[in-house]
Amino acid sequence: MPDNDTYQRLINLLDSTATVYKLIDHEPEGTTETVSALRGHPVSEAAKCLILIVKIDRRVTRYVLAVVPGDRRVDLNSIRTLFAARYVGFCDAATAERLAHAVPGTVLPFSFDPELELVADPDVIAQPCLYFNAARLDRSLAISGADYTRLAEPRIERIASPVPN
Repeated sequence: MPDNDTYQRLINLLDSTATVYKLIDHEPEGTTETVSALRGHPVSEAAKCLILIVKIDRRVTRYVLAVVPGDRRVDLNSIRTLFAARYVGFCDAATAERLAHAVPGTVLPFSFDPELELVADPDVIAQPCLYFNAARLDRSLAISGADYTRLAEPRIERIASPVPN
């Protein structure tokens, strides 16, 4: 399990850029719906962060950190089209943890690994206040969508779809 280096790296980034943010302590939780309730905001204001394996062809594999609103799901077909890939799926937990430098449920909407390409849905960056676990199950962070975009520099693409009923 990664230590708090990823958390500290995020805090250092925010502090060194004089970015306004709010830390929220809560019971340990990594599920978007449950942690959103603990933090006291609509699920749509959460950043759901998913690490995907994208196989372009038999020789080329890429990894993508897809960030979508908490009340939506990542549209794998959109990712497949975006990367002209033959296969897109969810990354195994060990690889995801290695690339995100965080355990599942605490993955940041930032990429601190050159192997991990960051793609965010436009509805994420449009949030006046965006919430996410801060590389810890017991602490979250709130930041404006504009500040998130400025700092994380994600590729912005329509990659979210509604969760089926």
